[in-house]
Amino acid sequence: MPVFKYEALDSQGVGIKDEVEALSQKEAVSKIRNMGYFPTKVEAAAAKKKAVKATTITRRRGAGGRVKKKLVTQFARQLSTLQDAGLPILRSLRILQEQQKSGTFKRVIGYVADDIEGGATLSEAMARSPKTFDHLFTNMVAAGEAGGVLDLILARIADFMEKAQKLKARVKSAMVYPAAVLTAAFSILLALMKWVVPKFTEVLTEMVGEELNPLTQTVLGISDWIANDFGWLILIASPVAFIIILKMIRKFRVGRLILDHIKLRLPIIGNLSGKIAVTRWTRTLGTLISAGVPILDALNVTRDTAGNEVYANMLGNVHNSIRQGDTFAGPLRQSKTVDLIVSNMVAVGEETGDLDKMLTKIADNYDEQVDVLVASLMSLLEPIMIIVLGAIVMMIVLAIFLPMIQVISGLGGA
Repeated sequence: MPVFKYEALDSQGVGIKDEVEALSQKEAVSKIRNMGYFPTKVEAAAAKKKAVKATTITRRRGAGGRVKKKLVTQFARQLSTLQDAGLPILRSLRILQEQQKSGTFKRVIGYVADDIEGGATLSEAMARSPKTFDHLFTNMVAAGEAGGVLDLILARIADFMEKAQKLKARVKSAMVYPAAVLTAAFSILLALMKWVVPKFTEVLTEMVGEELNPLTQTVLGISDWIANDFGWLILIASPVAFIIILKMIRKFRVGRLILDHIKLRLPIIGNLSGKIAVTRWTRTLGTLISAGVPILDALNVTRDTAGNEVYANMLGNVHNSIRQGDTFAGPLRQSKTVDLIVSNMVAVGEETGDLDKMLTKIADNYDEQVDVLVASLMSLLEPIMIIVLGAIVMMIVLAIFLPMIQVISGLGGA
């Protein structure tokens, strides 16, 4: 029978280290609790030795690749259900492996199951596929294993991932309409300037001669540049080049910090980006703390998954301050990165011992604000786009018709 090493606390709070025989980690936790102890860490006795071998095998197989977040969320939910039903972890993984349609994810689950069969814990096995199971996922699983509540932790992971995906989907869907309209409008305007306007150039020059008004000269000049000097290619390539340059800059930490600072200071967009960032890190941190992850470890994971370098910096400073004996709310308030309501609610959470619940409330509150901002942005973008596009079309039409009006006026005066 497999042997599990464990660390636990007795009824007096005294630490105990010992071993227990059990068929699974869940059974080991149950036995430890029946002895009157509270387990804080449970792992297979030979896990470290065999884990090295498992790691080598996994690397040789080129463990995994990128998997859709939706599939990982479903996997967490289903694994939680199977664990709650009392199935051994290895059998649960094999069942979930068989039902996967995605070849990549099927292989990853197979690798995780093989590593567990070789003696690794679930969190250790998942950590070897970082493209599929990120730091947040593996840290929460490790906390669930240590506390013997893996089924509950997996359910929390699924809840967290579902909410994060809904937030991302809302923002993306809000951007689809204006992006589609702007792309169509840009294409139409480019076609007008390349093929339609140039046909009027010779006619207008013959009618008026060199005495074209400034607006007509400007429009005809732009049209000539687009049609004959590869201006159309420059206009099409510029957005692509801009995106590539931004991605290259974001590869460096300093570049990410500068771009995120700029993004947070943009009108409307900056406010929206800031609220999304607060929603993300507060929900992540609240979920980790509620799972039993120590505050300093939870802050490290949250910093790495913040998605915004400004907030990652702030969380790093908070981490250092707490390590030196400070509170959470103090350095958070001093950073001036978040609203006062956030730091005040964190302070209340620390005082009452419900920091995880307070962080979740902050996330829910800011989630609602993001919804309102997105709706406001959409209602504002539509009239702005109509006005701007209408103004551009009006300028082109005026540029073409003003010389004709000039000729007609001249004939009338004669």
